[in-house]
Amino acid sequence: MPNSVKVALIQNCAERDVAPSVAAVEPLIRTAAQDKAQFILLPEMVAMLEPDSAKLLQKTTSEAEDPALKTFRALAQETGTWILVGSLLFKEPGKSRVVNRSLLVDPSGAITARYDKLHLFDVDVGDGQAYKESATVEPGERAVVAATPWGLAGLSICYDLRFAYLYRALAQAGAGMLTVPAAFTHATGKAHWHVLARARAIETGSFVLAPNQCGTHAEGRKTWGHSLIVNPWGEILADGGEEVGIVTATIDLDQVTEARRKIPALKHDRTFPAPGRPVLQSKAGE
Repeated sequence: MPNSVKVALIQNCAERDVAPSVAAVEPLIRTAAQDKAQFILLPEMVAMLEPDSAKLLQKTTSEAEDPALKTFRALAQETGTWILVGSLLFKEPGKSRVVNRSLLVDPSGAITARYDKLHLFDVDVGDGQAYKESATVEPGERAVVAATPWGLAGLSICYDLRFAYLYRALAQAGAGMLTVPAAFTHATGKAHWHVLARARAIETGSFVLAPNQCGTHAEGRKTWGHSLIVNPWGEILADGGEEVGIVTATIDLDQVTEARRKIPALKHDRTFPAPGRPVLQSKAGE
């Protein structure tokens, strides 16, 4: 198994329709492949960022029919690269809501792993916009570790980044790379993105590969950009800034072994009862 791989994170600004969004991403994938990237990662909702829930449900297709996925699978074949399709929205039989799914595609165009987003973004972040992802998205039910030629990758999506226990479980299952495709809002990204990505890397001794959307989308929604490649010591190897583009780095998976040797925190878990209500201690003599 090779110890190093050149990774490329694509940073795009998805539109509310699939065709123009995919047309903008295609040349970026080809450029990354021409630059010898072997593992190319795309952001969450890379092909469509539709803020209107009713329109989103109308535009979404099944996985088998999705035109963006067909294009990305063909590009994996054309370029001979592994592509993480950060996430696409799909209709599932018998469900009124869609799934937000990340897919790993190998150089033959085959889908080798699927992960449905576990934690849904139901928040009011104070930027004048409230988000309720659960109104349109069905949450996933399981964590996923996927095999690549360079080792295991733990899959996640965007808001998952705030739930440290997920990444600990992925790392303890053998993942040395943690993928975090995202469409982090500008407000939360500015405040928390870098800190959270570095924390997940440090806590688990893993590489964090986090492609994020950027720019201003339909109806004024803004995403933060700053796609990040972070090493197992928490050092940022590449930062995409706030413009559409590509960030790359060659990562050495031996660094995962070394970081976990130095600080073997993944082996130091202890069990304890859940905390109850605090008990007030009375003073002596009362």
